[in-house]
Amino acid sequence: MNLKEITEKLAAKGRFLSQIYEEAGEDLDFSKVKCLEGDTTAKVEALRAFDKEVTDLKGEREKLLELDAGRKRAMDLSREMNVPVTTITHPTGKESLKVEQKTLGQLFIESNAYQQKGVQSTVDIDLKTTMSRGAGWDPEVTRIPRIELYPLRRLRVLDLFPQYPTGNDTIKYMKESTFTNNAAEAAEAGAYGEAALALTETSDEVEKVAVWLPITDEQLEDVAGISAYVNDRLTYMLQSRIDSQLLVGTGRSVGTPDLVGTLDLASIQTQALGADPVPDAVFKAMTKIRGTTAGTGFAEPSAIIMHPNDWQVVRLLRTADGIYILGNPTEPGPERLWGVSVVVTSALTENTGLVGDWAGYAAVFMKRGITFKVTDSHASLFISGIQAIRADVRLAAVHFRDSAFCTVTGI
Repeated sequence: MNLKEITEKLAAKGRFLSQIYEEAGEDLDFSKVKCLEGDTTAKVEALRAFDKEVTDLKGEREKLLELDAGRKRAMDLSREMNVPVTTITHPTGKESLKVEQKTLGQLFIESNAYQQKGVQSTVDIDLKTTMSRGAGWDPEVTRIPRIELYPLRRLRVLDLFPQYPTGNDTIKYMKESTFTNNAAEAAEAGAYGEAALALTETSDEVEKVAVWLPITDEQLEDVAGISAYVNDRLTYMLQSRIDSQLLVGTGRSVGTPDLVGTLDLASIQTQALGADPVPDAVFKAMTKIRGTTAGTGFAEPSAIIMHPNDWQVVRLLRTADGIYILGNPTEPGPERLWGVSVVVTSALTENTGLVGDWAGYAAVFMKRGITFKVTDSHASLFISGIQAIRADVRLAAVHFRDSAFCTVTGI
């Protein structure tokens, strides 16, 4: 495309971008955007792609503008150097000639090298300073569109929990606290065995996880795609905190506003490593979860969570003759133990493994998803030209059966 076509295309895209942000409003609520199709996630992805396309077009336009500016400078230089011969009359009455200055191109065309092909010729021009990158025109370097994000851990724990919506501020449910089974064979006219059942109301609070970021007006106005970038990173911050809290939150022992983490359960089971290999200790923890005594366990492990360093110990286990137990180093190897998936994450403290049935006896109840709000009314932000972008989410972490989970200590 030429300069005019790119300029017109950029103008059209600028109008479309303005429409998107106008429909999203100050809260950047992309569910209100009608000019893009799909859900909120799809719209944000479409906006990112659109921003990239605009950035690419701007880069092409800048290159063409630079070429056009170079053309104009060359024309000006040619006019300046191509001064015709003129006659100058001095006060003494004598006349002299001012020699015509010709361009480098004219000198070359008039030279023998051009007129007599193959003949070497010298072009007589004045070179005062050698033009180089240091003393001349340093080449422009265009920044590529990639953003290398800060290295952070992958979110793995939240995926283990079933998720359900809720309209309540507290998740209440009944837990069977007494189960006495006296069922037995009875003789004719004999007494029946008396059973006993008791239920206890249990509750977990819906908590809020929140974060905010100050950002200048200029940053928001001048950088295409900055809003999508900020939304993405604030979302990760919230999800990362939740991912950690689902393991180590102290909502049960300390209370609000922490979430209830699996490791904070009052009646969680435990299995010490002792002299066992790690896989043996993990299997014993699985046996406890599966249960052998009424009132404990009787669940089916859905996942094993281990710190990367602890999983490394397991993955590198070898037989006495040096054969790797979990597969040859040339193969990816399964992240599984005893048929159960292993989730490797640094959200769990090193030297302690965790086995549990999150699929059957835990859940996350979402009061609402992540909400973004923007304001400049906080403290001195208004007079400083700074916007405060805040993001929060409300949810409850619930563990229905403590004995469906077991730690493996001393790894």
